[in-house]
Parts: sequence; C-alpha cells; structure tokens
Amino acid sequence: MTGDRHDVGLLSPVWAGGGVEPLVSDRAYLEAMLEVEVALAETQAGLGIIPASSVGPIRAAARSGRIDPVALAHGSRRAANPVVGLVGALTGAVAELSPEAAEHVHHGCTSQDVLDTATVLVAARALRYTDDALVRTADALALLVALHRDTPMAGRTLTQHAVPVTFGLKAAGWLSLVLDASDRIRAVLATGLPAQLGGAAGTLAAYNEYAVGAPSAGEGGLPGRGTELVGPFARRLGLTAPSVPWHALRTPFADLGAVLSFTSGALGKLAVDVQGMARTEVAEVAEPSGEGRGASSAMPQKRNPVLATLIASAARQVPPLALVLTQALVSEDERSAGGWHAEWQPLRECLRLTAGAADSAAELAAGLVVFPDRMRANLEPGEGELVAERLNALLAPALGKAAAKKLLARLSAEAAAAAAAAAAAAEDGPGTPFAERLAAVPEAAGLFTGPGAPKDLLEPSGYLGAAGILADRVLARHTAR
Repeated sequence: MTGDRHDVGLLSPVWAGGGVEPLVSDRAYLEAMLEVEVALAETQAGLGIIPASSVGPIRAAARSGRIDPVALAHGSRRAANPVVGLVGALTGAVAELSPEAAEHVHHGCTSQDVLDTATVLVAARALRYTDDALVRTADALALLVALHRDTPMAGRTLTQHAVPVTFGLKAAGWLSLVLDASDRIRAVLATGLPAQLGGAAGTLAAYNEYAVGAPSAGEGGLPGRGTELVGPFARRLGLTAPSVPWHALRTPFADLGAVLSFTSGALGKLAVDVQGMARTEVAEVAEPSGEGRGASSAMPQKRNPVLATLIASAARQVPPLALVLTQALVSEDERSAGGWHAEWQPLRECLRLTAGAADSAAELAAGLVVFPDRMRANLEPGEGELVAERLNALLAPALGKAAAKKLLARLSAEAAAAAAAAAAAAEDGPGTPFAERLAAVPEAAGLFTGPGAPKDLLEPSGYLGAAGILADRVLARHTAR
C-alpha cells in the first residue's frame, strides 16, 4: 500500500473517493514541494544565481518518483517537518545525475519556504475544484428557483409555521449563499495566495548572499539579489508575490480558514433545510434516489437523506478546524515552534471536507425531488392561521394593533384546542376551524364582504409579499456571473 493511500477517508465519507482526494493527498503535497524546489532552481538560473546546467538534473530528479512518502513521513519526526528529509533525498537523487547540480538544490532556502508555498499550491488546486462544484450547485439551484418561483409553501420560524413563502424564494436563499461562497473563493484565488520566500528568519539574507557570489553578479551589481527573486518565483508558480515574508504573519492561512468555514456553513444551510423538509411527516422534498442510496443497516423501509447528512457533517467540522488557523496568527518570534506545525493537518482537512461538501451539494441540488402538492397540503391545516399577520394589519385600524393581535391569538388557540378535542374523540371534523371562528367575530365582519370573502382573504398564495421579485433578483445575480 502506497503512502498516500493510508488515509482513504474511511471515517470521512463526505470526501472519500471524491475528486478532491488526489489533490490533497500526501503524494500531492510531496509533488508540490518538489515543484517548489524546481521553480526555485529555475528562477535562480534565470537570474544567473546558479548555472542553467543545474536545472535539468534537479527537474529530472524531482520528477523521477523515487522519493517514498512513507519514509519521508517517518523521517519527518526527526526534524519536525518533512522538508529536511525531502531536501536530503532530492539532493542525493540529483547527485547521481550531476554532483555539480546537487550543490544548487534548495539554494538559500529554508523548510518553511518550501512547505508554505507547496501548501498554497495544494490549496489553490483544491479551491478551484471546490469552486467548480459550487458552480454546478448554483446552476442546479437556479433551475429550481425558476421552476418554483411561485410555488407556495409554509415559511417556518423557530420550527413553527410562520407565514407563507415560496419554494422559489427558499431555493434563492440557498443560491445566494452558494454565490457568496464562490465569490469569496475567487477573491482568495485572485489575490490571497502568496508564495513564501524569506530564508531562515525572513530577511532573504542567504538568497542575497548566494546572489553576491554568483558569477553573473558582475562588478558592483547584484542582478539576482533576494528581493528580485520573489516576484519571478511567485509568477512561475502562478502565485502572488508577498510584500514581506509571512513566516510568522499567517494572514494567508487564516483567510483560507475563513473562506472554507463560510463555504461549508453556506452549504450546511442547504443541508439542514433539506433534512427538515424531507422528514416523513413533512415530505416536501426528497433526495435523488439510487441503488443503495439512503439505506439503513437495520430498517428496510428507510431512505435517509445521506447527501444532506454528509454536507451537514462537514459544516460542523470545518469551523473548529479552521479556528486552529486563526489561532496561528498569534505566532511568536520570526518563526513559530508549534504554531506553524499545527496548521498543516487542519488546513488539509478543511480543504477536503469543504470540497466534498460542495460535490455532495451539486449532486443534491441537481437531483432534488420537489413535491408542490405536499407543500400545498402543509399550508392547509390552520385554515387561515398562516395569514394571521395579514389579518392583524387589516384589523388594526379598527381595533388597534395590540387588540387585533390579542383577538387573533385567542381565536387561534381556541381553534387548536377544538381540533385537539375532536381528534381525541375520534370525530371526523377538526372542530370549529380558525376561519369560521374569525367570521363569527363582530369586529371582523367588515373583512368578509364581497365575492370570494373570506376564502380569498385567507388564501396563503395571496399573501406571498415580494417573494417572486426577491427570487428574481438572485436569479439575475446568477445570470450575470
């Protein structure tokens, strides 16, 4: 079993077997570190700091696949990071090809330069993968918004029926969060992923010193000085150039933690809403079906909302893991003993959990089954109570707002008690419903004049406010992207 297959996600099914796994595996980190070493040599050769003839052997050795990640991991205990062992192994492999080129491996560099830059490369690839999944999720949600712009359903606040809303508006809320997450990821990709190059204590001293001694330095000139190395090095890797080394200034990784926390949380909102709406007694939506999907080991009848469950599990895990990255901002001296080391695994877990959640969200949104008839049925039991807010506004001019609210609360309580009593007595009807009680109140008589009253007044689909307009705004934002 190869080293990068030891952790296969047995206890983290949200990312196990998914597309992000090879992007953040141990092998991916090893290859990124080697990529950094090659980029450093190429940049230094381009500036005349090392001979151009050294680049080929370094590149060939780095791409040979001879370095064993298991041995490297075990050896890292001796130096508290994997780069020391990596440099030794790479130098040995280069020496077999060219003893002269071996002198120019890791030239002026320090372990944190390599691992920080490699981590940024891994993060960038995982973020692009995640954003692609968010785009798929957004496209599927936009279709749901358009299809159900005017589909009425019960709005729920603090777990109770509140006022009518539309499923289109609910899906538009999910879509808005997904677009927000994508915007934040793209902002980090555009400006927030710097290379790391600082040398032992962030002064670039060794890089400068090697540049001074380079044959191309010339009399009185230092065309390859350390500060001039950073920009070309970063551009070669597709990263931004920092204004100052960030060995102990951990803004980039704190920003990554923040955007990953937000993204997982945004997807978590979608997940918990689907879980609630998929409850047996609610049954307004269902996850996409498939062979074995949602099966229980004990109960044959179960069809569990597994995609939403995976997303929700990631949303609960990422924020506390990302907190480690924020805490690392409190980093002592010029390089931290432990703070830097503490970032590595939590950041990787945040990357793969968030990407796995985004994959699951794309599948969930694309296959979500919506039951408008059930949504409509769930509006009916109160027979008018769901628009009590509207009635309160209509009664307020005659009764005063407080008195109107008190009246409606009393009628609602009486209707609920009558329904409960009828159910207990096994009677067919619900007792005297809210609408009939309201119609019998003298103060409300003026509300029930004209054709269709009181039915039209109590119709939930007639009290949807600006739901359609608000959903259209989110659709327009999606279209504009």
